[in-house]
Amino acid sequence: MTATSPNKSPSDSQGRVLRFGVFEVDVAAGELRKGGRRMRLQEQPFQVLVTLLENAGRVVTRDDLRQKVWPADTFVDFDHSLNTAVNKIRESLGDSATSPRFVETLARRGYRFIAPVDGMDSEGDTRATTPPTQVAFAATPAAANEILHPELHVPFPRRGLVRGLFVLIQVMYLIFYLSALSHLRDVDRVASSFLTDGKSMLLVGAVLITGTLGIPLRFYLISAAAFDFRKLGEKFRRLFPFVLALDQIWAVAPFLLLPQIGIGLAFAATAALLYVPFSERTLIRLAYQEN
Repeated sequence: MTATSPNKSPSDSQGRVLRFGVFEVDVAAGELRKGGRRMRLQEQPFQVLVTLLENAGRVVTRDDLRQKVWPADTFVDFDHSLNTAVNKIRESLGDSATSPRFVETLARRGYRFIAPVDGMDSEGDTRATTPPTQVAFAATPAAANEILHPELHVPFPRRGLVRGLFVLIQVMYLIFYLSALSHLRDVDRVASSFLTDGKSMLLVGAVLITGTLGIPLRFYLISAAAFDFRKLGEKFRRLFPFVLALDQIWAVAPFLLLPQIGIGLAFAATAALLYVPFSERTLIRLAYQEN
């Protein structure tokens, strides 16, 4: 099989704008756009994407892509270059190899673009390029304009943004732990101002134990998200009861700053922190779908 249809002329291909979800590819301009905003994508990944779009719903073999994108006289590590190109495409589209919405990997065969694709020429004449098997998915206006998360029913954001927000939450908790552990005497002093001696010691002990346990947990979650550990979704679901309990305990941390921030702000900050573990779970579900 060849990467493009044999009866498709170069001018026919070069003048087209291919649309899928909230994205569009202007073949002539060599641009990938999301909602009208230009996305960064290098030449080879762009050519690979165009080839997959022009064959949406069909398998494009690795050999097809080699002939289409990498000339025979180009001396490169083809396997590494192709894998890098596909990874860059997925990063730009917010896609995942384990739970693909756009580019599906077929082991030892090649790749297939699985989302509905619509094409229009440079003069604005619309021509559907969606394969017959995909028409049902494009039947509704929502499917034609955006692709929703199957469980959360929200548009898929960029995975890099989702992972970045998740990492920032972990960094926030690390700061909490390190700050509290490095000022245990101050914690004891503040706790003693509104608790009896026995209860203040229990509070200090809880800060010491949970902070010590929380530090390695946050470092694990930061490193897993930073390196895009593909099983993080599964691991986090198992860890969530512990994470929930830990985060609920630390939600009362603003009350340790009661003399500085006052009772009203302490309650507001605690209310926000009580919701944070559920935000963590939502971010993980957005970035790492269940298979």
